[in-house]
Amino acid sequence: MIAARWIEHILQPRFELGTSKGTINARTVWYLLAWDTDRPEVIGIGEAAPFPGHSKEFPADVRTKLIELCADTHDWQRRLTTDLLDVPSVRFAVEQCLRDLEVSGTKQLFPSPFLLGHLHIPINGLVWMGDTATMKQRIREQIDKGFTTVKMKIGASGVHRNGIDDELELLAAVRREFGPNDITLRVDANGAFGAHEVMNVLQRLADLQVHSIEQPVHAGLYEVMAELCERTPVPIALDEDLIGLNTRDAKVDLLENVKPQYVVIKPSLVGGWAATQEWIDLAKARHIGWWITSALESSIGLNAIAQYTATLGVTMPQGLGTGSVYDNNINSPLLAERGVLRYRPEVAWDLDLFAE
Repeated sequence: MIAARWIEHILQPRFELGTSKGTINARTVWYLLAWDTDRPEVIGIGEAAPFPGHSKEFPADVRTKLIELCADTHDWQRRLTTDLLDVPSVRFAVEQCLRDLEVSGTKQLFPSPFLLGHLHIPINGLVWMGDTATMKQRIREQIDKGFTTVKMKIGASGVHRNGIDDELELLAAVRREFGPNDITLRVDANGAFGAHEVMNVLQRLADLQVHSIEQPVHAGLYEVMAELCERTPVPIALDEDLIGLNTRDAKVDLLENVKPQYVVIKPSLVGGWAATQEWIDLAKARHIGWWITSALESSIGLNAIAQYTATLGVTMPQGLGTGSVYDNNINSPLLAERGVLRYRPEVAWDLDLFAE
């Protein structure tokens, strides 16, 4: 018989995480724990990490569903394709928990050379918003750390009148020192720009030979986004537009009508491994590029995303370098350094948080 419980945990960033939608000073996640009552020492753990301002879920939805799941554990597998579709982060937590239980709680969810330390996942460095001097310093730090792909959050123009000019000047400064063959630049707008201004921004980014821009306008503006994707001088990657589309038909409709150059897939926000694989398969069939990113999970969720990604044969940098932003993250074998995410099999997990 399977028993289960859940834990709510607040993660504390080492610095303010600035985006065009506001600053993140704390991050709440939930852990789902399950065990066989005949082997209570073997515990499977999964993480539900909805993202306020991005997810369609609310904390109350997560708590309610976790209470239901822990009260009745007999049909979790079936529920992955029924009511859990509407709570993607919880669905992913159940996927992780069941898989971890299958592998005796080792957190070694997808056997691959990555788990042996023989394969590293290429990742981008991430520059959060801040004042101009701080962002300039953060860009330099990422380059000095060995990242050859750097992604910068942009879109402060919604708050500061000269925000986009300052941000583009930061990118221009990088380009004056490093060509596109030396440093790949990505930007993430989180839907910051209006339809009247966005084309000018796209042209200026193209002039700086930026690789791509994520979600230039607000999610849900499908006609606007379709026109932008058709006319844009710099490739557009859909991000928030993927969230909340939990059926195959809805995904197909988005891809075939908007026709983006890329999609950015966050497993915690789209519904886990199965949903991520469906997005990848649909994108590939339409010659749309893709990459996978974390959504500020703790090491439990990041590990689940990274191990799955390592099985996909990726060569393009992924967005999996967020584990170091927290002061109180769970110590794990994962390490982001010099443009890659590594798994160190010699390093043990610190799971004291989950001890009763």
